[in-house]
Amino acid sequence: MSASLDDLPLRDDLRGQIPYGAPQASLPVTLNVNENTHPVPEDVADDILDAVAQALRDINRYPDREFTGLREGFADYLGHGLQAEQIWAGNGSNEVLHHLLQAFAGPGRTAFGFTPTYSMYPLLTGATGATYVSGTRSEDFTLTASDAAEQIDRAQPDVVFLCAPNNPTGTPLRLDVIESVYEASRGIVIVDEAYQEFAPRDEPSALTLLPGRERLVVSRTMSKAFAFAGARVGYLAADPAVIDALRLVRLPYHLSALTQAAATAALRHAPTMLGMVDDIVAQRDRISATLSALGYSPYESWSNFVLFGGVKDPQATWRGLYDRGILVRDVGLPHTLRVSAGSEDESTAFLEALASL
Repeated sequence: MSASLDDLPLRDDLRGQIPYGAPQASLPVTLNVNENTHPVPEDVADDILDAVAQALRDINRYPDREFTGLREGFADYLGHGLQAEQIWAGNGSNEVLHHLLQAFAGPGRTAFGFTPTYSMYPLLTGATGATYVSGTRSEDFTLTASDAAEQIDRAQPDVVFLCAPNNPTGTPLRLDVIESVYEASRGIVIVDEAYQEFAPRDEPSALTLLPGRERLVVSRTMSKAFAFAGARVGYLAADPAVIDALRLVRLPYHLSALTQAAATAALRHAPTMLGMVDDIVAQRDRISATLSALGYSPYESWSNFVLFGGVKDPQATWRGLYDRGILVRDVGLPHTLRVSAGSEDESTAFLEALASL
């Protein structure tokens, strides 16, 4: 017989925990994990393949430990006068966040997030031996500057997570909230902008707040707007001193040469890659409008998904959609479900299936 977890000398704080993960199923329409369902354009894919093929010629050598070219590419993409020495990257934004927690959290320290928010925050925090503290939001999942700052002032955490826009609710986060939280905090303030590209174009990013704030970090991902989820590339912008701190905890050569080549090539085609964003936003807004017409209560979303309330029996509705070939997400919030904005055909399939229930 094989051993179970109970038979192993596992850390006490990990006993009874459940690994992170969303249901995976081979259904015709999968709209449960906020992927970009649009494929990478063929000409961009060809350029990425060429870059990866070139990198393979030197695959017997270790990659550039400082991933200099990729950091320069991210700095150019983000703009705002950022330089390569202000950029860090990892295998997905979760690894980037993990690096931050390894450097600034750990045993005897605390990390803070406003619940409900990204479910990986407490898992990543616990993995470093730190304690996660949950704050609260308004009933509509928003945060005000005064309330957020008051909660941070009371808790005084070593790390603060601000998800902008918020996952799993899609809720916008205004810059005045970030400023107030920063002023009330003595620790690292992380603004997780994984879905920032789906926000209104005239809304400023937290990147505008970086100058003069050495404890502020803005993290991003290529998984969503860049349709690069399978490549696992996340990155952040911060003061160069923060980047130096992350070098203390990263594993040697943590970004492979193939990852660096693929991501750098994709960044060269940023306008083309981001051309899909407008289509996704249009489907998101269409989904919200149709959900309202069907009698549900969609929450305001600046992301590539919609959380909607008014679901009398989320489990039964989820199963009904599943049986019709549609996979959405039950995020555990009462009387809600969440659906990613897919292609026009995928969005139509979801809406028609929901209406049929």
